[in-house]
Amino acid sequence: MAIIIDLDVVLAKRKMKSAELAEAIGITPQNLSVLRAGRAKAVRFTTLDAICKHLGCQPGDILRFEDG
Repeated sequence: MAIIIDLDVVLAKRKMKSAELAEAIGITPQNLSVLRAGRAKAVRFTTLDAICKHLGCQPGDILRFEDG
């Protein structure tokens, strides 16, 4: 896939566990795991918005395009 998910990088910089983030933004840890692993087929803007608000980051900090 050409879209790379860097959520683990942002979580590590914030010293936050994914379970903490999932609880804070109101999604299941399993759904967050699917996103972190790059297996998600889509991301809701409301989820992306909640992640960015909670982590204090921009969507570009989490998502990047890599032509491959």
